[in-house]
Amino acid sequence: MPLSQGPPSEGPPSEDAYAADREDTDEDEDEGTDDDEMWNWDPRPNVTSQLSGGRAADPLLPDDVQRTPRGRSSYESVGGEVEQREREARRHEMRSRSPVSVSTRAENRKKYVLAAVFLVLSLVTFVIQTETAQYIQRDLGWKKAYAMLYLNHGSWAILWPTQLLILKLRKPSVPWRPFLAAHLRHIKTTAQMVRYRTTRLSHSAVQKDPTTYMFRMIAFITCALTIAGSTWYIAISLTTPSDITAIYNCSAFFAYAFSIPLLGEKVKTEKVVSVAVAIMGVLIVAYGDGASSGERAKSDKRGEVDGSMRVVGNVIIGIGSVLYGFYEVLYKKVACPPDGTSSGRSVIFANTVGSGIGAFTLLVLWIPLPILHITGIEKFELPSREAAIMLAISVFANAVFSGAFLALISLTSPVLSSVAGLLTIFLVAITDWMITGTPVGFAALVGGLLIIGAFLLLSWSTWKEMNEEKKREDDISDED
Repeated sequence: MPLSQGPPSEGPPSEDAYAADREDTDEDEDEGTDDDEMWNWDPRPNVTSQLSGGRAADPLLPDDVQRTPRGRSSYESVGGEVEQREREARRHEMRSRSPVSVSTRAENRKKYVLAAVFLVLSLVTFVIQTETAQYIQRDLGWKKAYAMLYLNHGSWAILWPTQLLILKLRKPSVPWRPFLAAHLRHIKTTAQMVRYRTTRLSHSAVQKDPTTYMFRMIAFITCALTIAGSTWYIAISLTTPSDITAIYNCSAFFAYAFSIPLLGEKVKTEKVVSVAVAIMGVLIVAYGDGASSGERAKSDKRGEVDGSMRVVGNVIIGIGSVLYGFYEVLYKKVACPPDGTSSGRSVIFANTVGSGIGAFTLLVLWIPLPILHITGIEKFELPSREAAIMLAISVFANAVFSGAFLALISLTSPVLSSVAGLLTIFLVAITDWMITGTPVGFAALVGGLLIIGAFLLLSWSTWKEMNEEKKREDDISDED
């Protein structure tokens, strides 16, 4: 990091000057936008312009304060007035580093505003993806389960190039070569933070290349996601749509269950009640009388023909529900930056990981396609012109949904994101009513309201927990 050109301070810098300079550096990092952070962040932890001028070279305490060799303050007078000034100086310094400082509160607000934006974006794009996928399979007759899964997950590869282009448009005056080099350094240092679960990297951690770790991590996450997604397409021909909707969306419960041992999530009454109410809402939507009884009976008749196959299908979709909850927690555990990372850095890395998942899918998971074609399980056929257009819309919507959902998990938690995803059930029902004229029945309305209430309760619980944690940290800082 280049040193500023101010006049050098006399003698070695004190610990107080070092703290003030570190504070300025941290505030600059927190207040920057995504690409600003990419340019300003230095991978060397705790490196500051100690020999520079400016605030780092100015004394932080009054002139009547004398410093010991360890940088601590002592006064010639022990009178009450001097002691009071010392306490006020120490309190001011500790509060300037406190997590509830102005810059930190602004960063928290930015994080939850971004989370709200990504939530709305994920809900809208999921509805578009669902409606177009149903139209392709149901009305246009292009029923190629694994091919659609391959295209949908492979589309995630566009996330990083799109993100890179957006960041470059915000810095049109910077040449591409230094811009790309800085962006790759930014991703590399974030990957090191993810690997060592800290924002303060040691010298040895900075020297280690995280590329192998990232490849391993992305391959593991992609396999978990693909297996979980495949169960849905396998079970759709074995069991009923009602069973699939109810069982698969229980992944919110498993996300919470896995979060306790893997993420250290605390068991709280509000969260347990939220997840339980959300699953109850899903069951009411799936098995209630909200949909047309004749249509639902016709759809479920396929599963009633062979009860044993329906049980097999329910077991398969149950495994998928568990795996999808595990995938969400796994992604948070091994692919999200640790707490304290700025929202911009989290979003950039989330899209990078999503693009890696898409690239792995395109390069590796095409292998089952010829096998399925040769065995006759799924014959490969090109879609019609109309189906191709609708498929392009569905794939694009899925890519946007996935990028927004991964960013949402990174900014919040797998539990909150999973329960938020259940809101799509109610939104899809409303969209079907607007498009097809099928009315939203009483059970679907009640179930949807329960899911919305559960999401609001979980959001309030998360917000309250965050504020309590900040208050505890602030109290500890004041006691010091």
